[in-house]
Amino acid sequence: MTVARTGDLVAAAAARGGATAAFNVVTLEHAEAIVAAGETVGVDIILQISENAVRFHGGRLQPITAACVELARGAAGPVAVHLDHVTEASLAGEAAAAGFSSLMYDAGALPYGENVAATTREAERAHAAGLWIEAELGYVGGKPDAVQSAHAAGVRTDPDEAAAFVAATGVDALAVAVGSSHAMTAQTARLDVALIQRLRAAVPVPLVLHGSSGVPDDELRAAVAAGIAKVNVGTALGQAMTGSIRATLAADPALVDPRKFLQPARAAMTDAVAHVLTVLAG
Repeated sequence: MTVARTGDLVAAAAARGGATAAFNVVTLEHAEAIVAAGETVGVDIILQISENAVRFHGGRLQPITAACVELARGAAGPVAVHLDHVTEASLAGEAAAAGFSSLMYDAGALPYGENVAATTREAERAHAAGLWIEAELGYVGGKPDAVQSAHAAGVRTDPDEAAAFVAATGVDALAVAVGSSHAMTAQTARLDVALIQRLRAAVPVPLVLHGSSGVPDDELRAAVAAGIAKVNVGTALGQAMTGSIRATLAADPALVDPRKFLQPARAAMTDAVAHVLTVLAG
């Protein structure tokens, strides 16, 4: 199968009033689990590789990307490959040649004017390379070395500012701060669904929810009904993987064959992804 394009999947989800899910890939096992879950549930999915994941792989973008592209090609259903949370212009410039159809440029921690200027430059370059581009307004907290958070004392994405930002930058989708946060290990986030509705009415491009691992299932459904068209999930996979590995090694402290703990860990991640996909489908 041909690798799907992120923009097509998100546009189709928005048109039907639903959301497509994007899952963070760190290892090959992550990607295999995500694709397997998409095939089981029978829905399209997005494999996304973050700048932090690229750093984990020694700064080499191509190896993990090539693996994701190959899995997408062999999948039974539509799978897209997305480069996520890019802050380095040099990395953004590698996206098209590496096989991505999209990227998220993250200047959300910058003051509004600087965010607009930087994002506009990257949007122009992305579009020239045939890439769909997502950006962020209202800094979503929880990432390593974050210097500020959109979730401190009522900070959220303002609908009027969001509309102006999209008009100024020409981005294709906007990640908004509405109550979620990266790296949450418990589903305790409380989303401002009314704000999502206002943003949907004000912003002419699809809205993206980051930090979705910390959002309860019912609130995730409500967010999609209110206008979220792309849902990003990462930490839930890490929890499933490490929880499984801990249990396997605790049961057999002498175990040294990594396949013996990676296989159940991959299965646990598949279940975690399938759960999210089922929530979004329902």
